[in-house]
Amino acid sequence: MSGCDSQKPETSKDNISSSSVDEGLPREFSHLSLSSSTSQDDVYNDKGHSENTLKNIHAYYHAQKLCDVVLIAGGNRVPAHKVVLASCSEYFAAMFTGSLREAELGEVTLERVDAHALQALVNYCYTGTIGIALFAERESCMALHKHAMEYTYQHFMQVVKHQEFLSLQPDQLALILKSDDLNVHSEENVFESLMTWVQHDSVNREQYLPVLLKLIKLPLLTSEYLIDKVESACGNVTECQKLIMEAVKWHLLPERRSNLSSNRTRPRTSTIGRLLAIGGMDGYKGACNMEMYDPRSNTWSPFMRMGARRLQFGVAVMQNKLIVVGGRDGLKTLNTVECFDLTSLTWSSLASMNTHRHGLGVAVLGDSPNSPVYAVGGHDGWIYLNSVERWDACSRTWSLVAPMTGARSTCGVAALRGKLYVVGGRDSGTCLRSVEVYDPSTNHWTTCAPMSKRRGGVSVCAAGGYLYALGGHEAPANVASVRLGCVERYDPSTDTWVLLAHLTVPRDAIGSCLLGDRIVAVGGYDGVQYLNIVELYDPETNTWRRLTPLSSGRAGAAIVAISTPRNVY
Repeated sequence: MSGCDSQKPETSKDNISSSSVDEGLPREFSHLSLSSSTSQDDVYNDKGHSENTLKNIHAYYHAQKLCDVVLIAGGNRVPAHKVVLASCSEYFAAMFTGSLREAELGEVTLERVDAHALQALVNYCYTGTIGIALFAERESCMALHKHAMEYTYQHFMQVVKHQEFLSLQPDQLALILKSDDLNVHSEENVFESLMTWVQHDSVNREQYLPVLLKLIKLPLLTSEYLIDKVESACGNVTECQKLIMEAVKWHLLPERRSNLSSNRTRPRTSTIGRLLAIGGMDGYKGACNMEMYDPRSNTWSPFMRMGARRLQFGVAVMQNKLIVVGGRDGLKTLNTVECFDLTSLTWSSLASMNTHRHGLGVAVLGDSPNSPVYAVGGHDGWIYLNSVERWDACSRTWSLVAPMTGARSTCGVAALRGKLYVVGGRDSGTCLRSVEVYDPSTNHWTTCAPMSKRRGGVSVCAAGGYLYALGGHEAPANVASVRLGCVERYDPSTDTWVLLAHLTVPRDAIGSCLLGDRIVAVGGYDGVQYLNIVELYDPETNTWRRLTPLSSGRAGAAIVAISTPRNVY
């Protein structure tokens, strides 16, 4: 080194120079420059030193090098380093640093200790991680096992990165995969975790693929992913081919989905997104805020405020954007349209409709990025409307399409199987039973079978190939006793309505939408007060059950489902 004395340095402790220390350092310490100008207060701090050191010690443990003790339990031998065990455990510290005879032994037999548990605990000493669920299961600690599994479900995306996941037995993996509580962004994450586990020991584990693939919700994967990923990985297995075909049918035959439903078509809680409750009447000047519902925690929390005050407006969701259309500002009926970007959390204005409308229905027809938005009927402040407008996302303009056969406001509007349905509502003083359907390919409206009840202020939702009509009123809206709790379902294949289980509280102006494969009914007005009730409908049992209520009552709120941001996982 430059500036070093060419003579052999003195070996006396008092005569070691800083340059000779530098010259004698191994290469990995060459970054530690100890010059004579360095004060005693200057300390070099390698932040990764401890982690790297433990990693190297773990490598020695894995290779069974430099081990100075062997722990024996249940006939299994676990080589280890006394200093590591003593550093992590008071039990081992007392054993190896005290006066016990084990301190001098090279082999120590541990009585009444499970071999697998011992191995897991020793691994923890070297890595800081342990599969608590597996440990609890072996030790029959059921309460601990329950909490550990809940942790596994919540942190699934992190758990799959650890060695313990790859070491799971098939039945243990099955217990995890079948849970609807797995916290994942999409079903792709679950399929990929299964394939990672299989490929870790493909010779012995491919035999379990048909059984474990049944626990993957293949119909909820995109058709492209099914062909490109699933079929290429599993298509050569006969039992797997049947599952893949089932998923393909789900995509190709949407009209038969009610007959194809199974546990594999029910989405996991984390993949169904979240609910937004937007605006509505709250008994004062009208709610201008939004609340967000998280189905995993069954909680509502404040979200953003609306861009401007609106009542009796319509909302559609397009490409992670909310399109807020028409309504009233308390004084006049609006034709203005706003867009809320759920990614940037910003508001912007879009082109106004041709007609001012409140009490209108709004829906998106199609699932492509440029699918049109329809604004249907309503009231312009003077008369009930039968006109319908369509928003073109490419030209960013509104244009009139064929009008309905009759005028109506506070009707229910929903898209189903490529067509637009309009249900109930009010015309000049009368609540309606009538139903119409619009075919965009012919620009023509057709009359459908009427409902059993007249319903103004009705909420309509499409789910599982059916239309659901919820609540409403069948007489002048100022009569409290006429609020409806009945629910009807329309089957477009038979053009018939059937009555279902009643809501727990009769009301109109309910907000509803599909969350996963369940209908959620939010808020409403019972003729006396604005309600904070939230209910979930289970079509398999034909029952409603309560969820956590809104923070305050609101009626006529727009309820939409949105995808969950990735950064919450």
